[in-house]
Amino acid sequence: MKRTFWFIHPVAIFVYSIIALALSLFLYIYWYVEVSSGLQRVIAKTNLDPDQFVAWQTWVVIMVLSILVGFILLGIILVFVYQRKTLALYRSQHKFINSFTHELKTPVTSLQLYLQTMARVELPRDKQKKYLEYMLDDVSRLTNNINGILNLARLEAKVQGVEFAVVDLVEEVLEFYRKNEQLFRESEIVVNKLEGQNYYCSLNHALFQMMLMNLLSNGIRYNENNRPKISISFSQTEKNVQLAISDNGVGFEKSEARKVFKKFFQIEQQELTRAGGTGLGLYMVDQVVKLHKGKVTAHSDGPGKGSTFVVSLPRVEVESKQQDQ
Repeated sequence: MKRTFWFIHPVAIFVYSIIALALSLFLYIYWYVEVSSGLQRVIAKTNLDPDQFVAWQTWVVIMVLSILVGFILLGIILVFVYQRKTLALYRSQHKFINSFTHELKTPVTSLQLYLQTMARVELPRDKQKKYLEYMLDDVSRLTNNINGILNLARLEAKVQGVEFAVVDLVEEVLEFYRKNEQLFRESEIVVNKLEGQNYYCSLNHALFQMMLMNLLSNGIRYNENNRPKISISFSQTEKNVQLAISDNGVGFEKSEARKVFKKFFQIEQQELTRAGGTGLGLYMVDQVVKLHKGKVTAHSDGPGKGSTFVVSLPRVEVESKQQDQ
């Protein structure tokens, strides 16, 4: 959680605005009563032209009062913006609580139903195995949801010691796919790799694997096709290596390309409402990429036209001898 200094807290800014308003009124009264009378006495003693001093005094008062009024308006605007952001955050958190409660309640209810059925009815072995598989899927779903919240807490608190190692980005992606291939057996995943090309960057293995899982699961979960398709490709520039993950899912409006990485944000589409979700997956992706000093962007041609997520990471130069090894 970001630290907020007391002197820029909205309540403090509001107090500053009130003080500035009171001060401006005081100065207005003081200058036009006390200072004005004092200047009149000086002018009378020195036989000077009073019009010059009155004009000078007026411009000083106008300038100071304008600065104070500007500060008051700025303070009020900042308090208003903060109030709007607070309201938006409250709504997002309320939506997240409802979604996450559903994500927890659904597998728990399913587990309870299967267990009650197995306790009351003598089932043949094949049905028992089938029910056990369903229950294992529900347990896996629960575990993923809980781990997602725990990982988010670790990322935001930065309590875990993040260690990085120079790896080939392609090999890291292929290793992830080999280990989790069974999770994507009903999907078509294509890894496009140019022969003889290496894409070296510095990664934290656990965080990068979590990021890949979120991106691939996102493309499969929010997809109305009978067989979701995901294409993974690689490219590089002089300074960066890039990982592009494209899917044939539901897509999103172009105006929401930056919003999808916000905490608790969920696209208001009927397809996504049915798919569920907590609005944390892409937020965690963004946080992981930032820890790697990289950048992630989202692209879509519109609803129903799929989406592409491009992860750009700093490129690491590796000597040719090390590559041969």
